Amino acid sequence: MSFFDLIKKSVVEEFTGTISLDSLLISLLVACLTAIFIVYVYRKTYSGVVFSKSFALCILLITMVTTLVIKTINSNLALSLGMVGALSIVRYRTAVKDPIDTGFMFWGITAGIMSGAGLYLISIIASLALGFLFFLSYLFGFKASSQYLLVIRYNINYNEIVLDKLRKLPKHKLRSKSISNDKIELTFDIDIKEGKENIIEALYTVEGIDNVNLISYQNDFGA
Repeated sequence: MSFFDLIKKSVVEEFTGTISLDSLLISLLVACLTAIFIVYVYRKTYSGVVFSKSFALCILLITMVTTLVIKTINSNLALSLGMVGALSIVRYRTAVKDPIDTGFMFWGITAGIMSGAGLYLISIIASLALGFLFFLSYLFGFKASSQYLLVIRYNINYNEIVLDKLRKLPKHKLRSKSISNDKIELTFDIDIKEGKENIIEALYTVEGIDNVNLISYQNDFGA
């Protein structure tokens, strides 16, 4: 047997040639259960403004689709080459603004790869361990406070009184300042812990302040 034939045989033997229905259903079931756990962790640790159900469903779908892709690649050499070629021409334009969302997508893809490769126990154990460690780090040290825009409009004659009150606020940063006639409008980026949104009630009682608006938002990564 020539060296070329030996290489060809070793490559072809890596492909089973068939996909059993039992194996396919088990892989999809494991992928689905793992994806549900990933979505659960994502939901519990989500700190954005509006939870996106479509993104959660995307994690579920991408995990199972990845499982099917890996199953196909393992079954037939020709199909695997065709699928790689087809996927290489696809371009995804959807912007992922929060980097943590990208991490969850990769988590789902990885779980799908392990499920498709038949590493069911490893997929379940690894996902459980990763979810536990991530949730633990979220609770003890990496839980972000909510981000808001604080907009204050007040009379210019009470500038010193208002500024003295603003110095006592939680961590904040001036974003913009505008002066119109005898009015000053300040906009701040401010981090406020959950349950502390009643800060606007205390500010509104300060003499000279006409309007106080607290707007929740999610800052884009890198902005």
